[in-house]
Amino acid sequence: MSASNLNFLVLDDDQLLRFMMKKMLRSFSAAKVLEASNGTEALEILRVPETKPVDIILCDLNMPGMDGMEFIRHLGEAHSTASVIIISSHDDTLIAAVRKMALAYHVNLLGTLQKPVTRTQLEALILQQKSALPRKAAYASATPNFTLEDILQGIERKEFEPFYQPKVSFKTGLINGAEALARWIHPQYSVIAPYAFIELLEKSGNIDELTFLILEKAAIACQALHDNGHIISVSVNLSSKSLNNPALAEKITQAVRNAGVDPKYIMLEITESATMTDVAQSLENLARLKMHGFGLSIDDYGTGFSNMQQMTRIAFSELKIDQSFVKGCADNKNLCVVVRSSIEMAHKLKIECTAEGVETREDWDTLKGMECDTAQGYFIAKPMSLASLLAFCATHTPDVLFAA
Repeated sequence: MSASNLNFLVLDDDQLLRFMMKKMLRSFSAAKVLEASNGTEALEILRVPETKPVDIILCDLNMPGMDGMEFIRHLGEAHSTASVIIISSHDDTLIAAVRKMALAYHVNLLGTLQKPVTRTQLEALILQQKSALPRKAAYASATPNFTLEDILQGIERKEFEPFYQPKVSFKTGLINGAEALARWIHPQYSVIAPYAFIELLEKSGNIDELTFLILEKAAIACQALHDNGHIISVSVNLSSKSLNNPALAEKITQAVRNAGVDPKYIMLEITESATMTDVAQSLENLARLKMHGFGLSIDDYGTGFSNMQQMTRIAFSELKIDQSFVKGCADNKNLCVVVRSSIEMAHKLKIECTAEGVETREDWDTLKGMECDTAQGYFIAKPMSLASLLAFCATHTPDVLFAA
């Protein structure tokens, strides 16, 4: 059963509900089930050195003392490796807001459930724990507080590598691209997730050092994919902080052409939530990149404050709906409205629409029904090395995606 060998913590102020949840989890052959009536008690349990690491926390929201939201904040600040399932009787709007909050705190959220919880619903979310393990390992690895000097030395030693997450067409199920996601392959701490180094590099004005290292490796990977008969594009993240540099567009173009790749196979993803400090220079760079043949994508759409203005300023090729709206949209009518309107707007602007964070069959089917163009997420595949991506492309068939 999916819960075997997993340790749980049930966090709820309702004693009867805790009893029922413990009974259900034990029927799944859970290794251990702990319980707490509020966030303070739960944190104390997690801090006991003798306690075996908790794999999944079932967390209520409205509790006396420390409520579920404050508990999730503390969990994120501690870089906990535990996954969370939010269980609440509140309406979808509040639960959706807490979902976004949990993701913003870098908490590994498996999903949300409305009370009363059914056995089938709970089991479906527990099954996602397997795909969450790579992310948990990344968060655990990021426990040390790295200095800017540590990070820059890692870049100089070329310890940073792109991990590639495949993108597939909803219509055909075939691979049509891959996003290059920066990972630090640290000699001591293994794989380090981006949140441990991106913010510090941006604040210090050193983000270009990482951007060009990842871009060069991604361009080489793109050529390797083409050499093996996989003619797909590769997406690379571009910080808006970099757009102030007048030489940026030419430098990016040269780096890609040096790898023997046509710029039309490189998609540059600009985070929608980031602010352009020099609008004129940023727009010039983006227009020049577009002129040179690069695709431009507005990343994390829906998380920023200038959505409409950004869409009309720049000739984007792709709109990527942020995973905080995609995950669980099959069961949340409010999320469905946001996602559907985003897809319709993208199509009216004649650009492709990609959904990030597609993790379940239900979300895949819902987005396909909305005529979204491309899917990216754990339902397709987790981020992987170039060697693994080549193997994935060689063996992938759309059959599993279209299976009943």
